[in-house]
Amino acid sequence: MTKHKNQNSSPITNHQLPITNSQNMAVKNIQEIRKIIAKAKLWDSIFAAIGLLLMLVGVVVLLALIIDLAIDGLPRLSWQFLTSFPSRRAEDAGVLSAWVGSALVMLVTALAAVPLGIASGIYLEEYARKNWVADFIEINVTNLAGVPSIVYGLLALGFFVYQLNLGQSILTAGLTLALLILPVVIVTTREALRAIPNEIREASYATGATKWQTISDHVLPYSAGSIMTGVIVGLSRAIGETAPLITIGALTFIAFLPDSPLQSEFPYVSFKWLMSPFTVMPMQMFNWVSRPQPEFQNNAAAAGLIILAMTLAMNGLAIYLRYIFRKNIKW
Repeated sequence: MTKHKNQNSSPITNHQLPITNSQNMAVKNIQEIRKIIAKAKLWDSIFAAIGLLLMLVGVVVLLALIIDLAIDGLPRLSWQFLTSFPSRRAEDAGVLSAWVGSALVMLVTALAAVPLGIASGIYLEEYARKNWVADFIEINVTNLAGVPSIVYGLLALGFFVYQLNLGQSILTAGLTLALLILPVVIVTTREALRAIPNEIREASYATGATKWQTISDHVLPYSAGSIMTGVIVGLSRAIGETAPLITIGALTFIAFLPDSPLQSEFPYVSFKWLMSPFTVMPMQMFNWVSRPQPEFQNNAAAAGLIILAMTLAMNGLAIYLRYIFRKNIKW
């Protein structure tokens, strides 16, 4: 009886030995996998901490600069400061001619850069053949987006001021800044159009629509939010540019306003303001910062707050427009 029992138990023991070895190997493999996962999570946490630290450094520095600007400039902000011309006396100086000049220059910049940039982006993305010429144009447009602004100022000085005899005018400044942001508008438009699924184009073609009907009725409405965001970002960059405007000869002190675009007599619209001399907010800040008196430094800080408010308003407009356009997207 005992002998029979031992004979039956022997094969069971021999059969269980391989299972135990495989289990040990599986356990070791699981432990190694867990170590690899734990190491990867550790590096992820380190990278996240470093990224958060760097972001906080940038935010803290920005907040410190804004707070310092606000401490110096807020006491000077008033209606009198906004509606007064520059003066040799700091307490009487204002930014009327500067912010009006910035607004008019931005108007010319937008009217010149936005239609041309969007049209160029549509052509390059939707109509141009994909060959070496298109690749060459794309490379050059992308490179132009990184060209220093002073180069555009030198180009404008030689072409707009001397060749076309436009002088040191609002038109020259607007066209110069339009050239500056034109590559940004083109690249943004192309990226926005590229993000639209091809199925939308194919569905439009299937209903008998032409290429332009497809673009104008479907592709552009869906991409308008991203395009407008790029346009506002480009204008936000242009409003703070100083180097190209110094190059073309913008005035640092001007105590009068350009001619009004609107008139009380027929034809009720005047374009004389396009050829008027001008100054802009960055130039006015440069003039005040270069003076040793602390009162002018406070004026420059107040002007910086106004530029910051104008930039934030433009970016807020971009966010609102993007929300409005994207809310109507259903795909």
